Formats: sequence, C-alpha cells, structure tokens
Amino acid sequence: MKQNRIIFHIDVDSAYLSWEAVYRLQNGAPLDLRTIPSAVGGDPKSRHGIILAKSTPAKQYKIQTGETLHNALKKCPSLHIVSPSYGLYMQCSNAMMAILEEYSPVIQRFSVDEVFLDYTDMEHRWGDPITMAHRIKDRIKEELGFTVSIGISSNKLLAKMASDLKKPDAVATVFPEEISQKIWPLPVESLFYVGRATLPKLNKIGIYTIGDLATCDYEHIKYRLKSHGIMIWNYANGREDSPVRGGKHMDMKGIGNSSTIAFDVEDKATAYRILLAITETVSMRLRHTENVCGLVAISLRDTELRTYSHQRKLFSPTDCTKEIFKTVAELFDEAWRREPIRNFGVRVSELSSNEFQQKSLFDDIDRERNKALDAVIDQVRLRYGSTSIMKAVLLNSGIKSMIGGVGADDYPMMASLL
Repeated sequence: MKQNRIIFHIDVDSAYLSWEAVYRLQNGAPLDLRTIPSAVGGDPKSRHGIILAKSTPAKQYKIQTGETLHNALKKCPSLHIVSPSYGLYMQCSNAMMAILEEYSPVIQRFSVDEVFLDYTDMEHRWGDPITMAHRIKDRIKEELGFTVSIGISSNKLLAKMASDLKKPDAVATVFPEEISQKIWPLPVESLFYVGRATLPKLNKIGIYTIGDLATCDYEHIKYRLKSHGIMIWNYANGREDSPVRGGKHMDMKGIGNSSTIAFDVEDKATAYRILLAITETVSMRLRHTENVCGLVAISLRDTELRTYSHQRKLFSPTDCTKEIFKTVAELFDEAWRREPIRNFGVRVSELSSNEFQQKSLFDDIDRERNKALDAVIDQVRLRYGSTSIMKAVLLNSGIKSMIGGVGADDYPMMASLL
C-alpha cells in the first residue's frame, strides 16, 4: 500500500431529502423541503413505513431516522412527508459521480450518497487537497443544487470519520497526527463496528471513549474480544489500509434469485423453507461481493401465472442470512394471498460496501455472532459444496440447502438505472 495517501470521502448532506427538494424546486415547486419540517419515507397516505431522511427543521422535533411515520407524526403533526424516489436518487448520485471523475481516475461509490476518491499524486495537477475539496464541494452545490461534506485523510476510515465531524456543506480533516485531538474524545460507540453487543463489554472494562480504546493494552483487548477486539483497537488508532476500489460496488444494482417449484406450494411452512433456501444463496453472494443491502424484496407467482411482489427498506443495512430471512418471512406473511404458489423470488438491493458498516441502536444483539457464523458456513460450502452444511429445518424436506445461481440482471449497465 502506497504511503502518504490522500483520500477524500464525499458524503451528500441529508441525501434523500436534499435530492427531493432540489428536484421539486427545479420543477417549479414554490417551497424548499429543506426549510420546513419534512421527511422522506414510507407511504404518506397510509402513514406506514419509516423515516429515511429528515430536514434540519424536523430535527427540532426530535424526529429520528428509522422511526415509524406514525411516531414522527405524533411529534410533529404538520410534518410534510414525501415517498422515496429511488430512480431520482440514482440520477443525482450519477451526476455527482460525473463531476468527481474529473478529479481522479480512482473512485469508489461506497453507497448511493457516499463516494471515496483517491487524491494521491493528484496535487501536481489540481493543487492542495483542502483547497481542492472546497472547490469540488462548491461546484457540486452550484451545478447540482445540493450540498456535500468532504472528509480528508490518509486512509478511508479516517476520511469517512472526518466527513462526519463537520456538517453540512463543509470540509474537515483527520490526519494521523490529529486523531488524539479530534477522534479520541468521541464516545466509543461512535466508532465503526462498536455496536450494541460490543459497547457493554467495553464499558465493563472501563472503556468509554475512542481514546480509552486506542490507549488500552493491546493484549488485554485481544483477550477480551478476540479478533473483533483487534479490529476495533486498530480502528481506534486510525489504522486501516484498504484501497479505493472502482468497479466492484459501482455497477451492481442488486442481487436476486427465483425458482419455479415442481409442485403447488399451499402451506406457509413449505413456503418458508423454499424462501430460506433462496435467501441462503442470495446472502452468500451478497457477502462475496463485500456489500450489505438496504432493501429486501420478494416476488410470488401463482398457478395462474400472476406475479406480485412486496419489499421493505431496512433501517440498518446487513449481509446476515438470519436478518435478511427474517424480513423475507415477514414480507411473505404480508403479501401471500393464500393461493397456491409455483415461483418464489428473493432480491436484495440498495447495496453499499461492508467495509465500515454503520451501527444501529436497533441492531440484533447477536449480529456479530451471526456474521461470524455466516463466514464459517460460507467457507465450508466453498470448500466442500453447497450440500455440505444446511439448516436443520431443510433436512429431509426434499428442498435443497441452497436454491438459485447468478441472476442475469445483477450487473446492468449504469444507464439502465436512470
């Protein structure tokens, strides 16, 4: 890995809300959603779903991303809610990418609203990185109408943390010599991969800030938390050296599989087993691409060849089979019309890199254990075949442990997303 790297992390401020506001203003709307209590999420008519993004005025009512529309409207009855427009968001993301590509040949779309840009060796062409970051930020605001915050450092982890320090419409740095001043005073739970399960373990041994973790004895944290402890100890000290990767996460729209069954499925138990086997394949492929998903969808086709589907936005992106299947089962319960089914499909989308997976207060407390279990199962299957290990519920069921292969629509041209 090259020394003295310069990495930018570009993060769109309140992305969904900002993009909705800009689009509406450009199409003649008299009011800027960003200036009133407003939010993107769910179905405004039925008031079902969760808050995906909210305006700054909405924050004054203590409305939280991920809470239900019902609860948000209790806090602020005048809250203006708009449904998400994912096609629009992809267009906005692509427009931003087109600008960023002018400044570096090495860019990684981390998610629809976050991008890493490798500025290493670009100073001779564009000048000082901090000055250039301000210029990029201002250009995006002027040409596209929304604001971004940019973090700068020598690696992706610190650049991403830097972009969170100063928002909105700002540039911040966290270089190695600035870690003790800017990062160590923060609560330890603000560090990536310190989730709800890890936090009490750290508090129990007197670790409350990132600085506490960074300066604690390496062997002690390794003994307490094993490999996970080693990782977060290194993160607390700003040690991370993954490259900015172009391509792998940029062109992938989603991952999905479907299967036509040789018999009519008329009971929930059998349907669950089939959906589990499909989910096993989809989840393993998701982990193989080093992504997590933010949206889960199922499709069902009855014996009359009528197809219908149901989907749900996840509060916290995941790649865990157990978590994805939990949502799949819930979607099936809500969508199934009690008629015989011949074809089942599972699809995950809204993909983002799994490198620095955001934590959530609502995470399954066993997420770290589930991730470790998934990793072991994947290794066994890759070495000995898909039938080498299977869920007990599928034993003697006549249903394979994994169903499906690579879908033809997993890697579309970017133009098809517009």
